[in-house]
Amino acid sequence: MPAIEVVLGDITAERMDAIVTAANESLLGGGGVDGAIHRAAGPRLAEAGAVLAPCDPGDAVATPAFNLDPPVRHVIHTVGPVWEGGGFGEAEVLASCYRRSLQVADQLGARTVAFPAIATGVYGFPPDQAARIAATTITATPTRVELVRLVAFDAATQRLLSAALAAAA
Repeated sequence: MPAIEVVLGDITAERMDAIVTAANESLLGGGGVDGAIHRAAGPRLAEAGAVLAPCDPGDAVATPAFNLDPPVRHVIHTVGPVWEGGGFGEAEVLASCYRRSLQVADQLGARTVAFPAIATGVYGFPPDQAARIAATTITATPTRVELVRLVAFDAATQRLLSAALAAAA
């Protein structure tokens, strides 16, 4: 199991081998964390994503990180579930996002990976449930990644992720 830490901050400023973006199926960029990563990486990120699209919910693919500064080698794009009340397999799709992202990181040889709180923005996944799924999935997924950093965009998300990680340990 990798070391896992929770931080409050801007995922585009993380010094990691790979960062994960909560993408849409087109991989062309969107709002929230995906938009921030695309702006920081530059237009070539969308061009590279377009070649790999569409990406199904729960899956993950990687592109180079292009202009991310500090230099990050890879962006792992994963498509979270749109929350429809919880009765449509949303939890399993979200867990798959974390598992598949770690598998892709292993394929890339990434030793350090930063994750945002996937699907908790415009996709509407309840943040407390999403935090539990993130923590339990990452701790249960075999990987060669040595450090996973969960990057919260606000203090409330940081508290939820920290509590979920403590409960999963």
